[in-house]
Amino acid sequence: MPEAPQLSVFCVAAANDSVFGLGGAIIAKDLARAEKLAVERIESGTVFVNDAVRSDPRLPFGGIKESGYGRELSGFGIREFVNIKTIFIA
Repeated sequence: MPEAPQLSVFCVAAANDSVFGLGGAIIAKDLARAEKLAVERIESGTVFVNDAVRSDPRLPFGGIKESGYGRELSGFGIREFVNIKTIFIA
């Protein structure tokens, strides 16, 4: 196990070393650092900080990589189930 300064690099690499990317969690005291890792480094459709990954109808939920395409739930999810028609008249 690496020393503390390299620990986040080690953990991010381990978390991202998967063909799947549905959900992930970061448990941390430094919330600003955890948020930065979640936004910039973790390859996952959903990342929870200091909580377990779960589905919530208020939040879009879905994966990346081989965990799927698109989102379900929330306003983003409902758009996955409708067809948008474009009509252009010149």
